[in-house]
Amino acid sequence: MTIGTKKNKEAVDENAPLVPNSETDGEVHEFNGASFSGAVFNLSTTIIGAGIMGLPACVKKLGMVPGLVAILLTAFLTERSIEFIIRFSRAGNLSAYGSLMGDAFGKYGKPLVEICVVINNVGILIVYMIIIGDVISGTTSSGIHHSGILEGWFGVHWWTGRAFVLVFTTLFVFAPLVSFKRIDSLRFTSALSVGLAIVFLIIAVGISIIKIISDGIGMPRLFPVITDAASVLDLFTVVPVLVTAYICHYNVQIIDNELEDSSWMQGVVRTSLTLCCSVYSLTSFFGFLLFGDNTLDDVLANFDTNLGIPFGSALNDAVRFSYAAHLVLVFPVVFYGLRVNIDGLIFTSSRRPLVAHNFRFASITFSLVGIIFMGANFIPSIWDIFQFTGATASVCLAFIFPAAITLRDRYNIATKTDKILSVFMIVLAVLSNAVAIYSDAYALINKNKNVSDFLI
Repeated sequence: MTIGTKKNKEAVDENAPLVPNSETDGEVHEFNGASFSGAVFNLSTTIIGAGIMGLPACVKKLGMVPGLVAILLTAFLTERSIEFIIRFSRAGNLSAYGSLMGDAFGKYGKPLVEICVVINNVGILIVYMIIIGDVISGTTSSGIHHSGILEGWFGVHWWTGRAFVLVFTTLFVFAPLVSFKRIDSLRFTSALSVGLAIVFLIIAVGISIIKIISDGIGMPRLFPVITDAASVLDLFTVVPVLVTAYICHYNVQIIDNELEDSSWMQGVVRTSLTLCCSVYSLTSFFGFLLFGDNTLDDVLANFDTNLGIPFGSALNDAVRFSYAAHLVLVFPVVFYGLRVNIDGLIFTSSRRPLVAHNFRFASITFSLVGIIFMGANFIPSIWDIFQFTGATASVCLAFIFPAAITLRDRYNIATKTDKILSVFMIVLAVLSNAVAIYSDAYALINKNKNVSDFLI
């Protein structure tokens, strides 16, 4: 029984990417559909990526109370936007995000989604590589060098350097993992990645509790520090990071297409978001509690300091290693959605599925891995990537496109509440990200002006 027969789905869009059938992909003959737990792990792994490392810095900017409220609000809006995508996909019998946008807005809708997925996923995967390089080989922030795991254990050598670490990881870890042609094949690595994220969280919480008991942590700042208009605008720079932390929309229908019973999908989404929101909230709370105003943009870089507790160095290494390993396992899940959409964008006229065309599959995979590798070596800060992708492609995929599809309402299934919420999503997304972009530009101009004044 094929996936299409099992779920009574027909591919309306012949170019919908990577929707295999039994005639073209022999591997599908023996595939009876993905399980509920496998789908939860794959969707959760799509969500819990590098965003978790930037969220403690968001809480630092907003203060503990507004920061945690923002994390919960973003989770709620994400759940609603995914529900819009699923509902309208069911109504139109559509199997891809691009096909859904094309159905609502014509020939420009599908490529617009695919372009946004490419921008978003390339940015996210570059962030993953940057963090892995930072954790394993070290990084320098604000003039302070933070040693990586290998550098801390063995000292500075060519084989502990960033270039060698990234080349080795790319060739011997990423390359095999991105070679799978079905996302359900990654369910076990996804389960392991979620487990590693929880291990990271447990260790961080344990360190914080020990520090609290030993009276080594002060009261965290509950609200933001506002001194002038610029400090108010700076608060909006957290929005792209929050959006990026929950972005998973490009994989929702891919996972749904492989699910044994499509009626499970809404439960899969809610279970995944509940799990991820809990991990995000706890990590942000204890991360900011532990490091306070010294919390870095990538909180993993904080875990190379003297924690002032027994076995502090070993715990630091355990935290960093567990999350670096987690990101390694997240990489292929995010890469999967990227490859699907780049194929749909470039090979629009091909009637042969990507999984049935080995040369096309291999060439796209090789090219994308190369681009991501180069980006990770030349872009210095994950905050820069978060700001760019989060304020542009991510916010479109997460909120603007699902809300626009709902307002378009081709099948007359949207309620008044749906439309009000959609308008709220669009207004909030556009205004907050416009302010975030303005704030970043303003800060960059001032920084360059100060450098010029200093040189003069």
